[in-house]
Amino acid sequence: MPHTEWQNFDFDGIGTRWEISAPGPLDHALRMELLRVVERYDATWSRFREDSVVAAMSRQAGRYELPAEASALGAVYRSLYDLSHGAMTPLIGGSLEHLGYDAAYSLRPRGAPRPAPQWEGALDWDGTVVTTSVPLVLDIGAAGKGQLVDLLSAELQSRGINDFFIDASGDLLNSGRVPVSVALEHPYDPDAAIGTVSLGAGALCASASNRRLWGDGLHHVLDGTTGAPVQTVVATWAMAETAMVADALATALFFVPGDDLERNFEFSWLKVFSDGGADYSAGFEGTLFT
Repeated sequence: MPHTEWQNFDFDGIGTRWEISAPGPLDHALRMELLRVVERYDATWSRFREDSVVAAMSRQAGRYELPAEASALGAVYRSLYDLSHGAMTPLIGGSLEHLGYDAAYSLRPRGAPRPAPQWEGALDWDGTVVTTSVPLVLDIGAAGKGQLVDLLSAELQSRGINDFFIDASGDLLNSGRVPVSVALEHPYDPDAAIGTVSLGAGALCASASNRRLWGDGLHHVLDGTTGAPVQTVVATWAMAETAMVADALATALFFVPGDDLERNFEFSWLKVFSDGGADYSAGFEGTLFT
């Protein structure tokens, strides 16, 4: 909790822990609506529940009508798919399942890594309509949690609450005027930090290969062109105006040089490599420990 005098609303959603802090208590009706926003999002986008729209896509090709947030989500994925030459893709779900990161969490690979299908010919994402030519396992985990943070932020603001802090298990949004000092988790030790950064109004999201590890060197950040885990980068942080963009760019940094992403998005960033080196943007106003 960034402000010890604030009050918290804690809950579980989309497989992770959430904490929303505000100067005063959130009333029961608002809390229930926030939970409904989370449930609606999960019921559309989760590949881990059989009744979701995404699960239906995995069973049958066709035309699928999606909620309003699909437009922004599809646009950011298409942009980053192109910038990464297919390495970052929402079609990575099948590759993750093939390596054992499936709905049953079997964590048992079914063979060598398998590349994701190419966007062209398999997927047409036009605003809120997705049309697939074959059954596909869509996985929007690289940007979805961040987008849900933004949706909850919009719900709070629509109720006249303008000062709040959302912590979605490390993906953060600060709406308030007071900056918050955030520790940057060590990629090899979750109880240690490699530095700190000050988060003003905006979002800070992170991605790390140590978040989900299994088998022989397997983790959840896969290169869509090969289906194999990325080995050169171990952790990234991105700061942007919205959590969806910060979340998406934190993953994109595994595949695309930060300077290239800066030419297309307004954000600041930090990247840590597997050899212990680091790179960061001029605008990333953090402090790294030596």
